[in-house]
Formats: sequence, structure tokens, C-alpha cells
Amino acid sequence: MKVHSPLLLLIFIVCCQNSFGQFTDDVNSNRPGRSMMAFSVGKTVMQTETGVHYVSEDHNTLDYKASGVMAEFDFRWGLFFEQLELIAELQYQNDSYSSDLIDKNRSALKKTLLGAKYLVYDPFKNYEEKPNLYSWKANHSFKWRQLIPAVGVYAGVNLNFSDNPFNYAPVGIEESAISPKAMLIAQNHFGSRWVLVTNLSYNKIGTDFASIDYIITLTRGFNKQWSGFIENQGYNSDFYSDGLFRLGAAYLFNKDMQIDASVGKNIKNTPSIMTAGVGFSWRFTKNYKEVKIEIDKGSKMDKKVKKKAEKEEKKRKDAVGE
Repeated sequence: MKVHSPLLLLIFIVCCQNSFGQFTDDVNSNRPGRSMMAFSVGKTVMQTETGVHYVSEDHNTLDYKASGVMAEFDFRWGLFFEQLELIAELQYQNDSYSSDLIDKNRSALKKTLLGAKYLVYDPFKNYEEKPNLYSWKANHSFKWRQLIPAVGVYAGVNLNFSDNPFNYAPVGIEESAISPKAMLIAQNHFGSRWVLVTNLSYNKIGTDFASIDYIITLTRGFNKQWSGFIENQGYNSDFYSDGLFRLGAAYLFNKDMQIDASVGKNIKNTPSIMTAGVGFSWRFTKNYKEVKIEIDKGSKMDKKVKKKAEKEEKKRKDAVGE
């Protein structure tokens, strides 16, 4: 991530075929990026996405430094419908914090988020792009349909039942134990190798820590195993605003396993943040049953284009006397 996947090349290609449901031949992971793709893992499919990262902070104004390890664990479960997915996201961080006055060790669940995602619109559903047998140019020209994204919505709840030393908040202001999060997801496919995922979220709604955040992930598949991504994530709240950039790569180990690596850096020095990590994605598909979807015979526009191409080809043959 992307795609996502964050978003491997084969995952993208299979999604575009749409002769079946959202289940793909290869693991469909949001890693190594932080964005969430619009498509689910598939009904009855269970998937885990884990990562371990080195994290370093250096605050110029408050004159402190911190470094340590952050572990991530995401659990995704397709339930009831092909379009629906339940998601649990956990982040645990343990680091050493030092300043002129304090030296201490910090450890806590940095994030506990439970939610559900639903695919609202799939531009490829009931659609199959047929090759134009009469025009090489038509087959290789830009397809306007690529500008239409798949659209998903997400709703979740943040849980915070203990003091979190990693919150950017003034002393004396406590974070709510429960706060909602809502997100809009868009996913575009450009050609056979590029995937663009956009997340726009409103997090910790109704609290002093409410923020409007975004993530944009661009992924490119290089071959059947390798893909790379670049990502920009932004935060905007009363207590903390920042922008982060990440890049990395993923390798498809087999159809149900993916490994990845990434690095990241923010644009501020209050604090300056650097991360580097590796991850692993695995899915369980034993209970999955294939869901077939009817494919459209072609839109009116497709038929007009084909008919026009046939007429042009006939004129060309008549002109050369074939």
C-alpha cells in the first residue's frame, strides 16, 4: 500500500477481473502502508497483519529524545457479506524517554481500535473490459473508467482504558475512554500495475482530541511477487498536526503469505520522528466458498465504439480492395 495491499500486483489484477466476489487468489493486505483499501478479504476469510518497527523521536523545543520498539497487530474477518469486514487494530510501544530532568521507560497500548468496513460501490462489478479486435489504439488508450474509484466506508471505536504516555496532550487533560472514528475510502486502479488508495477520516469524534486525518498511498506492482509503495499521512487536531512520508516494498511469499519492509519520516522537528520496520501478513481461507457474479454483456457505449471500429475497418478493406 497500498495497492494497498496499502496491494500487490496480482491482487489488483484479480480484483479487476470481477468474475467472482472480493476474494482474491493472493493475500490482500493493507501492509506495509497505513491506509485501508476499499475491498474486504472475502466472506469467512480471516487474516492477520503484523509488524515490528523501530521508532525514534527527537523534540527540538522540549529537548527530549525517545527510542524503542512498536508492535502492530491487525485482525481482519470477512463476515455475513462479501462486502463487509470486521477489523481489530492494536499498537503496543515500548521505548526509553530521556530529557534534562527525566529518564524513564514508557510502555502501553498506543492504539486499540475496533471497527467495520463496507464496500459501498465497486466500479468493476458486473463489468468486463473486452479487447477491441479492430483497434490496437483503443486497447492501449487511457480508460476513463479508471478515474472512478471503488468506495468504502468505515466506522469504529477507540478504546483507552489506561493512561497513555504517547498522547500529544497538555498535562491535566485526559483522553476519553471511548471515542468514535469514521472514514471514507477510495481506491483507483490505473492500468495493470498502479493502485491509488485514499483515506479521509474523522477520528476521536466529540472529544478534545478530535482530528481530521488523511492517508494517500500509491502502489506499483513490479512482477508477480514484488510491489513497492509511497505514502503520505497527515494529522490535523488542536493538539497535534503533522505530515509523514513512508516508502517500502512487499514480497508475496505464497498465495496466503506476504512479507514487507518500510521506512518513514515526518516533516516536523517537534518532534522529529523516524520509523523502520518489517511485517508479515497471513490469511486463513479454508472455509471460503466462491461467490460468482454475473458479468455485463457490455454497455451501450461499448457497443457503439465496437460498431464504429467495425465500420472503419470495413472502409479500410474496401479502400485497399481486400
